[in-house]
Amino acid sequence: MNDVEKVKSPCVRQCCLDEQDICLGCSRSLQEILDWTVITEEERRAVLVQAKIRKKQRNQMFRP
Repeated sequence: MNDVEKVKSPCVRQCCLDEQDICLGCSRSLQEILDWTVITEEERRAVLVQAKIRKKQRNQMFRP
């Protein structure tokens, strides 16, 4: 697998966990963050999908 195919970390260096241990910066769970370096590329893609869903839900909750 070359570098183009590798899934990069979504970390935006704004790490702060909410009450459910979800990062406010990248929307990954604490466990997903801890596991990032040992999971497969396929698992990373699945994590990114879940993080995107969480981020969208959070944004909808806090819209006026």
